Amino acid sequence: MREFEFLQPKSIDEAIAMRVEHGERLVVFNGGTDIVIQLRDRLIAPDYVMDIKKIPGLRDITFTEKDGLHIGACATMNEIGTNEAVKAHYPYLAEAALSVGSKQVRNRATSVGNIVNASPLCDTGTPLYAADALLCIEGKGGRREVPVREFITFVRRTVLQKDEIVTGIRVPYDKNLRGIFTKVARRREVDLSTICATVARSGGEWKLAFGAVAPTPVRMPKTEALLKDRAITEALIDEAAKLARTEVSPIDDVRASKEYRLDVVEVIVRRCLKELA
Repeated sequence: MREFEFLQPKSIDEAIAMRVEHGERLVVFNGGTDIVIQLRDRLIAPDYVMDIKKIPGLRDITFTEKDGLHIGACATMNEIGTNEAVKAHYPYLAEAALSVGSKQVRNRATSVGNIVNASPLCDTGTPLYAADALLCIEGKGGRREVPVREFITFVRRTVLQKDEIVTGIRVPYDKNLRGIFTKVARRREVDLSTICATVARSGGEWKLAFGAVAPTPVRMPKTEALLKDRAITEALIDEAAKLARTEVSPIDDVRASKEYRLDVVEVIVRRCLKELA
């Protein structure tokens, strides 16, 4: 690990100023569960590491029916998974947060870090995709919100600009939305997802989000359109499961083959449709 200067801004404005001043020579340090490994393995070699945990408010989790759920950038997975509002109104997100790594890892890891890291298999990605969540971003040009589905553009790539930081996640509230989070992995705990998914329903609207089946987490618009406002029958479930298989593009890797992942997509869709129906 090469030497670097450790920065701790006390405000968002100060953090943005540091981003502007140091540009690509700086990386943002939040929970650190990815950054520390990348530093150790010399995958990155920044001149500056900026820790944003000292900025007030970035660890807050708040909820109102009007504004929905707001998760601060520094809220940990354990804090999200055990938060009463999250468990009551977004139980599939709570389950996803508590599926990440070990308890020790969850005491450091954050959902914002999970998304900004832009891995195709980020566990909290699919519940946020299914809930139409937005990333709250601040930079030199002001504040903006970006749908999470538009934020990740490819493996390890996002729309975040060099002068910007993600300050939180906003998840709209839908009292009728019910969802199921599924994680398939080689081990029951402390393992990366072979496939992760969230299938959700609000009345006649369906939302299917899958991870580790494409370069980014994905929604399944064709399958969602097929299911919209239709009675769930065995024939429709069969048609939807087969269609869902065509909306992903998994690869062979050390965790599973392409064919296995395609089969698992079908199984997850079938099970979730039956349960939510």
